Amino acid sequence: MRVAICDDDKESSVWLQGLVKKQEPDSEIFRFHSVRQFLESGQHYDILLLDISMEDMRGMEAARALRIHGADTILIFVTAQKEYAVEAFEVSAFHYLLKPVAQEKFCAVFESACREVRRLEALKGGLLFFRTKTRNYTVQKKDILYVESAKRKVEIHTLRENITIYATMRHMEEKLGDDFFRCYRGYLVNMAHVSGYGTGTIQLQNGEKIYLARDKYPTFVRAYTKYLKQGGIPLI
Repeated sequence: MRVAICDDDKESSVWLQGLVKKQEPDSEIFRFHSVRQFLESGQHYDILLLDISMEDMRGMEAARALRIHGADTILIFVTAQKEYAVEAFEVSAFHYLLKPVAQEKFCAVFESACREVRRLEALKGGLLFFRTKTRNYTVQKKDILYVESAKRKVEIHTLRENITIYATMRHMEEKLGDDFFRCYRGYLVNMAHVSGYGTGTIQLQNGEKIYLARDKYPTFVRAYTKYLKQGGIPLI
């Protein structure tokens, strides 16, 4: 979860950061002290916590810029300016919180926003659900490095952990789609994490190497080239 906080009040910004980190420990949090700084970052954020009254530019301008460029960021205004509530709806704000905000109120709104982010990701096919005997997993497709065959099971290698489930490689191939390539009988690689390749191996950005079958090499090169041309930029 990528969360941006745009507020020129340092105390308020730090307070919001603490609450976000408490609710979503694995989230990436980015603090901006001006609207201009936020807009110049040029990055996508799942949730934006935005003040309205700032020295360099009104937060409403940032909100309009977001919507003009089609960003689906969940927008929550956190402001002392109550008179802009109507305008907030014009930019499809998720919520409008007035300072000083009670911690319980903020946490309830932020939890709802997180659920909405996950719902949107699921609709876009970004979320995958896996079940084992002891646990259910929700994994973002972009976080999967590769899938490895393990007899009647498959091991899903992600950025954070490895998950072993009962499934076939054919089933995983269908589930993951065209951004994953069957580079060897027992390997299915996420092309977003490829950093290099040779006639026998594929290098991943985390330093791991996986097998690339010799007879798969020409097909992989074509598929990877097509992936890059279609805008798939390797993760950093």
